Amino acid sequence: MARMSCDLRFLLIPAAFMFIYIQMRLFQTQSQYADRLGSAIESENHCTSQMRGLIDEVSIKQSQIVALQDMKNRQDQELVQLKDLIHTFEKKGIATLIEAGQMPVAAVVIMACSRADYLARTVKSVLTYQSPVASKYPLFISQDGSDQAVKSKASSYNQLTYMQHLDFEPVITERPGELIAYYKIARHYKWALDQLFYKHKFSRVIILEDDMEIAPDFFDYFEAAANLMDRDKTIMAASSWNDNGQKQFVHDPSALYRSDFFPGLGWMLKRSTWDELSPKLKENHKGRQFIRPEVCRTYNFGEHGSSLGQFFSQYLEPIKLNDVKVDWKAKDLGYLTEGNYTKYFSGLVRQARPIQGADLVLKAQNIKGDVRIRYKDQAEFERIAGEFGIFEEWKDGVPRTAYKGVVVFRIQTTRRVFLVGPDSVMQLGIRNS
Repeated sequence: MARMSCDLRFLLIPAAFMFIYIQMRLFQTQSQYADRLGSAIESENHCTSQMRGLIDEVSIKQSQIVALQDMKNRQDQELVQLKDLIHTFEKKGIATLIEAGQMPVAAVVIMACSRADYLARTVKSVLTYQSPVASKYPLFISQDGSDQAVKSKASSYNQLTYMQHLDFEPVITERPGELIAYYKIARHYKWALDQLFYKHKFSRVIILEDDMEIAPDFFDYFEAAANLMDRDKTIMAASSWNDNGQKQFVHDPSALYRSDFFPGLGWMLKRSTWDELSPKLKENHKGRQFIRPEVCRTYNFGEHGSSLGQFFSQYLEPIKLNDVKVDWKAKDLGYLTEGNYTKYFSGLVRQARPIQGADLVLKAQNIKGDVRIRYKDQAEFERIAGEFGIFEEWKDGVPRTAYKGVVVFRIQTTRRVFLVGPDSVMQLGIRNS
């Protein structure tokens, strides 16, 4: 019996070793399966990540496809508009007019955006004086954007041709804080002028905005200006506006001046000048000047617009709109050509009586005849201009309305005041007195 118990103990030892061996193999197998499972999970995560990347790439491609489709739709829409424009243009007989040799003096374009009520007032004023000379001044409205009220109003007139500018490109300003609206306006101007100069082959274009009324002799004035610009290539553009054209500062409706400052607000440009400006859309005078009247031929009633009403109550609202029909055909404008004007203008300044010191406004009012006042720099000009109430602003180193640094305006009707800059003495040959 004792022998049998001993034999059993000897048998249990190998069995124990076998059990331990089997447990070790099972643990090893489990570890291998765990490693394989970890690798499988890692592979699955990698595949999932790749799948997500592919989904994102597909989404980007789909967005690009949608953007390309939108671009195609816009181009198709512009093509339809262009065909409609050509049809309207031909229907209204402008092409026939040109073929018959009756070349217009200039196309007139009213730049509009989203102010249908302003546009109606402007068109009413323009048609009042354009209708008798419609063959000389074909009329267009160019709308920036898709405001339906403006489009409906513009399309309702049989006397004009409607154009629409659609701009979907984002605006990137050159300097922080600049108004995006001015960049969009510049793009619209470029597009409209390219259309009129290059597609429709007009030699001149008069640009108005949708918040302007015009004077009775507006078109006669620009016809005279067109002849002057043909004679003198140093004239960059002719404007119907005087920044210091408020009622208290003007007198003579037939007086014209050259200026180094671009007046804008109703102006005429030649195609040859636009050839230079269009590629970069930047003002480049190259030593040339602008023609402006003493009494404005346009009145700006746009209190609400892109400029946010800037200067309106002080400078724009009191502007004097000419109400006299000047016979421009009878006027000799030879004094405005480059060869004559410097001599003519410097003569006016030299004849004016110099005054200085305090109480300049009072002195100017109590002296008979024209007066001239020297200013040494921009700060002093702004102070003197503020005393009289004229525009104080400069742009690119030039005071508004200035010719060779001289700003001229009327005081008490007929008498002129000349504000003379530090460089004017040499440029105009004025004695330093």
